[in-house]
Amino acid sequence: MKKIEAIISSSKFEAVRKALSDIGIDFFTYSETTGVGNEMTNSSLRQHITYSICYMPRQLLSIIVHDENLQKAIDCIHNVARTGVIGDGKIFISNVLEA
Repeated sequence: MKKIEAIISSSKFEAVRKALSDIGIDFFTYSETTGVGNEMTNSSLRQHITYSICYMPRQLLSIIVHDENLQKAIDCIHNVARTGVIGDGKIFISNVLEA
């Protein structure tokens, strides 16, 4: 089994949640988070609110999948959460030895 940790923009959370459900991933945990990155710009205008890129609201998803579902889950998150703008997030994969 694998653990996927994905940091995504909060504005993409519902779309990602629905897309994961559509591929059969109906359970995962998530939390609101913030972080500091190496983005080249200092601020961004989203929904008429200016945010510092470094402190934009994010969601941290934690998903456990069987090995055969790993790539499908990664592709789903990447395709739905990606906007092409700096600060889209990251996806981390690790092994789960026991659960």
